Formats: sequence, C-alpha cells, structure tokens
Amino acid sequence: MSSCDTKAAGDSRTPRRCGAFHRGVGLPPGRGVRLSSAAFILFISCAAAACANTLALHVDSDHQPKTNMTIRLRGGDARQQLLATATLESGSVLDVTRKVAYEASPANVVNVTPTGLLVPLEDGTATVSAQMTNGLVAMVQVTVERFHNVAPVNFPNQIVPIFTKGGCNGGGCHGKSAGQNGFRLSLLGFEPQEDYEHLVKEARGRRLFPASPPHSLLLLKGTATLPHGGGKRLDPESDDYRLLVRWITQGMPYGETNDPVVERIEVHPKQRTMPLGGEQQLVVHAHYTDGTVEDVTRGALYEPNDRDMAVADEQGHVELFERPGDVAVMVRYQAKVAVFNATVPLGAPIEKLPETKNFVDEIVFKKLKTVGMPPSELCDDPTFIRRVSIDVAGRLPTPDETRAFLADESPHKRDHLIDRLLASDDYADNFANKWSALLRNKRGNATHTRGTYAFHAWVRDSLMDNLPYDQFVRELLAASGDMAMNPPVAWYRQVKNTTAQLEDTAQLFLGQRLQCAQCHHHPFEKWSQNDYYSFAAFFSQVSRKPGSQPGEEMIFAKRTLPQATNKKTQQRLKPAGLGSASPDLGPDDDARLALAEWMTAKENRFFARALVNRYWKHFFGRGLVDPEDDMRETNPPTNPDLLDALARHFVTSGFDLKNLVRTICQSQVYQLSALPNEHNTVDRHNFSRYYPKRLTAEVLFDAINDVTRAESKFEGVPPGTRAIQLPDNSFNSSSYFLQVFGRPDSATSCECERSQEASLAQSLHLLNAKDLQEKISNDKGRAAELAGNSNLTNEQKLRELYLLVYSREPLEKEVATAVAHFAKLTKGKTDKELLAAKRHAYEDIIWALINTKEFLFNR
Repeated sequence: MSSCDTKAAGDSRTPRRCGAFHRGVGLPPGRGVRLSSAAFILFISCAAAACANTLALHVDSDHQPKTNMTIRLRGGDARQQLLATATLESGSVLDVTRKVAYEASPANVVNVTPTGLLVPLEDGTATVSAQMTNGLVAMVQVTVERFHNVAPVNFPNQIVPIFTKGGCNGGGCHGKSAGQNGFRLSLLGFEPQEDYEHLVKEARGRRLFPASPPHSLLLLKGTATLPHGGGKRLDPESDDYRLLVRWITQGMPYGETNDPVVERIEVHPKQRTMPLGGEQQLVVHAHYTDGTVEDVTRGALYEPNDRDMAVADEQGHVELFERPGDVAVMVRYQAKVAVFNATVPLGAPIEKLPETKNFVDEIVFKKLKTVGMPPSELCDDPTFIRRVSIDVAGRLPTPDETRAFLADESPHKRDHLIDRLLASDDYADNFANKWSALLRNKRGNATHTRGTYAFHAWVRDSLMDNLPYDQFVRELLAASGDMAMNPPVAWYRQVKNTTAQLEDTAQLFLGQRLQCAQCHHHPFEKWSQNDYYSFAAFFSQVSRKPGSQPGEEMIFAKRTLPQATNKKTQQRLKPAGLGSASPDLGPDDDARLALAEWMTAKENRFFARALVNRYWKHFFGRGLVDPEDDMRETNPPTNPDLLDALARHFVTSGFDLKNLVRTICQSQVYQLSALPNEHNTVDRHNFSRYYPKRLTAEVLFDAINDVTRAESKFEGVPPGTRAIQLPDNSFNSSSYFLQVFGRPDSATSCECERSQEASLAQSLHLLNAKDLQEKISNDKGRAAELAGNSNLTNEQKLRELYLLVYSREPLEKEVATAVAHFAKLTKGKTDKELLAAKRHAYEDIIWALINTKEFLFNR
C-alpha cells in the first residue's frame, strides 16, 4: 500500500493519509475475462478526534488527487470491484464503498457504478476518483486492454457458477437427486462434466439453440419468458445472460483439459468490527492452479449464519441489523468456501468486571470489553448450588446440602462443592446418561439387554474412574471380541456398517458432519468424496461372527488390506485422517488402531476442540460453535481464543474430563447471574450472563419425584432407580413423561435428538396428568407428610419446601400467599376435616411450585 501524508492547516496532530492498495494479475488465456485483477482497496483516513464520534471525514489540506497504482482490465467482460474504507483516529475502520462519489476521467475508457464496480468501455487509460461529500479524494489509475478481444468461455469456471448463483442447482431445484421436471444438475455444480452432458447432450440438445442463442430453452425459461416453476432467475440485461449467450454462440465449449481450475477462494476483508446497523462490501478472489487470481465477487454466493443479525445481497454487500454479537457470512464459489467474520459491539461502558479465577474468565472478559458488553453480576449462593448440582450431578441439591452450603463461610466453598459433586456417583450417572445416548446404546429387542447394560456400566465406570478421554475413545473404536468380556463392542451393534461407523466417529469425536460428502463434495466444507471414503477405509476390516449368547456378536478385524472404494469414481482409497496423509498399513494391521492414534494425537486439530465445545454447551446451553457437532470452517466459533485455550488445556491435562468440568464450573463466567442487566438482554454469543436451560426429561422426572416424595418404578430395574440411571432407551416406551419431555431414543449420535423445546403437551402434562396428580396426592407423599407433621409451623414447612424445590428461602410475599391459601382451606373445618384440608393445601402448593419456570429451568 502506498500512501501520502498531509496535515490540515494549523493541525499539529497525527497527519492524515490517503492511499490505494492494488493486488492482482491478469487472467490466463482461454478462461474468458470476467476481470483481470484482484480487488482494489481504497483507504481514506483521518486523525481528527471528531471522526470517532461523527464518522465525518475531514478534507485533506491540499485537495490534490493522488494516483497510486494501476488496475488493468483485459477484455470487454472484465469487471473490478472497488473497496473504499474510512479509517478513524481510534484505528477502527468503516466501509464507505457506497457512500463515496466515483468519477472516471476521461469518461469513455471505464465506467464506475455507484456500488464501486469498474466496467470497461474502450481501450485506454483513465483516472478513477472517489470523493467524500466533504471533499476528501483518493484516486487510482485504470488501464483497459484488448477490449474488443473475445476469449473462449470455460464451462466449469464461468457457466456453472451462474447456475449456483441463481439457485438452479440447489437441493430444492434441479440439483436434487432426481432433478426437476426432467432436467438434472449436480448439486451446487460439484460435477461440471455431468452438468455439461445434461445440458448440451441430453434431451436431443433441445435446451440450447446455437443458431439463435437468445431462443434457447435454457434462457427462455431462466428469464421467465416461458413459464418456469422456479420463476425468473436471469435478467436479460445482466452480464451473466450475455455470457451465456456468448457461450452458446461459441458452440458451447467445455474447456481444455489443461485449463486451470479454482484451488481456493479468499474473501476480503476476512474480519471486521462493525457498528450496529453497519454495512460492508466484500470482495472475493478465486486462486487458480496456475497461480492466477480472479475477482469473482459477482459470481459468488453469500449466506449469513445468523439471519437475525445480517443479510447479504448477490453483489457481496453485507448489511447488519441493530443487534450486537458475532455473525459469519459463508462465501461459496464453485466447490470452494471462505468466511467473512463480523463482530458487532454493543459499545456500552464497562465500569467493572468480576475478579478472574482462570483463563476462561480472562478470555471471555477480554472479549466483553472489546465488544462493550457489561456482564451480569455473580449469582448468589442458592442459585449456584442448584445450578451446579443439576449440571454436574443431574439432580436437585437436598435441603441439608443447601443449608450446609449456605452456612459455610469459606471463600472456597464453591470450589469444594464442585469437587464433592465430581467425586459423587451422581456425576457418573449424569454423564453416563449423556454418553450412553450419544453412543446409541439402544435396545432393539430382548436379546440386546445384556449388551446395553454392560455397555452403560462400562461408560459409567470409565467416567467414575476418570478414564482419560483419549483412552476412552481408543477402547471404543478399536473394541474387539465378545461384549461380555469387552463391553465397548456393543457400540458396533448399532453402527452396523462402514457408513454409520465413519459418520458417527467424525460427528461425535471430531465435530465433523461428513454425511454430504458420501455423494458429492461437502457444500459447506472442504471435504470431498475421496476424503469421505479414505476415512471409511479405517473401518473396512471390521467383521462379525456369532457371539456366546443369542443376538450377540463378536467383533474382529479380518486380515485384509484396509481400503474403501469411491462409489462414484470406483477409485480404491487407503485409510487417511481428514486432511492428513495415509499411514503405512498392511493386512495384519488393525486400521482402527491407526485411526485412534491419529485422532488422539496432541496435534489433532479436531479431537480436543470437539469435546471441549460439546461440554461447553452442556454447561452454557450453547456451544462456542453451535450446533456443537458441526465445527466446519463456515461455522466459526463465537470466541476462537477460548475454544483454542480450552482445547490446549484439555490436552495438557491428559484429556482429563473431570478437570475440564472443574475448570468450567470454577470460572466466574459460569457463575454469572442469569438475570440480564440493561445491556446484555439480547446477548446469545458472548456469555455475558448465564443462559437458563430447561431441565432435561430425566432430571425433571427425578426432581418431581424428589419434591413429591414419590418412588420411580421402571420394569427391569430396582424400585427407586432414578431416570438419570436408566441404562438404555427401552424405558421411554413405558414412560409417557420421558417421551413428552424429549428423552432421546438413542437412534443417532446427534445431541439434537434430545428435545429441549417447550410444547403444549408438556404444559398439559404438568397441569393435570393423572400420574403426576397421583404422585402429589399419594398417602406416603410429601403433601401428606407435611400435613401430618405437627412439630413444625406452616412457615417452617414452607421454608423446607422452598429449599428442596428452589434451593432458597421463600420471600415474605411468597410465605404470605401460601399462608393465606392455607388459612382459606382450613377455615371453619372440624378436627376431623382439618387434616384433609391441610393436605389439600400442601398438594396445591406443591402443584404450583413444580409448574413455575423457576423449577422447570436451571438458572
């Protein structure tokens, strides 16, 4: 970048500068010339203090235009997007591409649209200026060459992107497997050779009319001149339409076998801190295999990951709404993707922050200061003991535990509580319930019972003993033998084939959803079909034979060379980790061991990140990457530094799961109040407060039993077994409560199978379900006990009840309301009627308490 430094008259502060930055090379011959260079970025800067407040740019002292570099546009189809960026004294930058006035001199060489697009008109050289309304000017020289030259059109590089941009090859249109109305395209243009066959040679060539290209069926339908189910997708005045006409006129060439192809794409800028309601023009570069670079801004597709925060048009112009947070815009061109990340600060003043306790606090609070998002206060002790007991142990704290914790005056009592919970059987029960569902511990029939119980017990014992996570995964993936001797073998009963094995492994342990790559290049990632089948090859030796019991199997690795066949190309592929080289394996090697070694290696960039992200979601209700098992480049983390730091800490600790839980729970970030302040109500990305979560089906079931003093009865397990301790999915069918509140059926490895959404059926069940009413009114239940206890006053009984339900003392108005209800029901009753009236009153109070949000949510 070149710049010119000047000062306004009488201004002794930092000098202003104006300048231009140009980067790019000419297009290779034979690919057509849509534009000949990469983006031109124009910087207009000021140092006046007023700029930071008004965003008004001051005039340079000499008002003279400065020509910095030359842009070369080669061919009549060349296009060049400009970026104009205002830099403020604070160092922050604003996009002003659509706020400056452009002018070209002389005017007959190049035209500049109001959006900053250069369009050549004739061979020659011109100066393009960009001017602010206050007179600040910056300039660049533009040279147009070979304007009248017509280059051959390349089908994969130039025509296919038009179909992608228009949505023609999407999954809901011609890109679906069966096509649409007899016309089929490959999904998102990942197979251009097939697209060419369908378009040019299929249906006796009726879709294209070389003798009169504008009358081609493709163009008549695309412009909606003829009826088209997809509506108008092409404008007859657009560059895309003219390019299609030229391609048909040239005889529909496909391109030469040695023509360069897109190797990767880049988006500029890659990251930007933007104001609420701000805007940003993007520029996209395609890097080709021959080293050339092309601006494909108008040919790329733009998709924000949060449509409540931003919208992007087809010209790469991003507009933000009035909502703080982080948003990513996925940019797709051909089979390549890139991401633009925008951070949108609230900008509120942060007067104080809680004292940091570990690196989690340091990183989160640093970002909160950056985005101007004041955190909530720390939660009180009653809130904390209930929160951490539910999250770690999957249960409500007992009144005795709550009283002891509240009476403890030690400054480290919260840390001590976390340690006690991690050492308890409840911790193992809670997380075994989580992992058992993710590992698909599903009972398909009665012969599966022994296996599901043994597998659940192995998972629970591993968690209780704090088996290092890398060893846990290694024992699971490489499991061989009979499930009686080696319970992890039961996992292979549910993941029957290679497809399920590789997809579950990638999604569960690496955070990578590879399902799409089985049939085509992944639409949101870099993974190809070869990557998919190379990963599948790790499981190609898995074989089975009958086990020692009916319905059971033994798993072993058969002696054969591990490899898999790409179903589309029939290419035989060796095992390879994602983005890694193939290990040297022979027929006597169990490829699963090599997979486990690659996955659990300290330098693996997927393994630790996937686990810490999954656990972060468990405690905070959303992952740093969300969904937690979709950790692709185009779904970036809201706090990359924190994700990386957690992963490093996890690896350094020896993959210690209890240590990870302790680190998260000891942080002040986890201990923030769920009550928002005046600034962070809408925050869902920065963790400036605790996000309340609905109790899971099992935890809620057990909590209601605790409150009502009811005993659970599930067939096949001892009476009193808690729902959190159930070993497999089979108990869902006998419990309508677990079904309606979303206990997963263990059919997939996705946490999305667990439903946490509220429903009318749930509300009705809590209000008047027969089984719930029976628990409340049971003769041995909590209401009957309280009614018959003459040693405590009603106020004391209420305090005991509130400690059990909410882990806090009742407020005075809550006591007054309950006492008034109690008095109303007992007024005028005879001694014989009094006990029944008291019991009725306590039944009403318990029913009311368990139907409150404070009970149904972990806050």
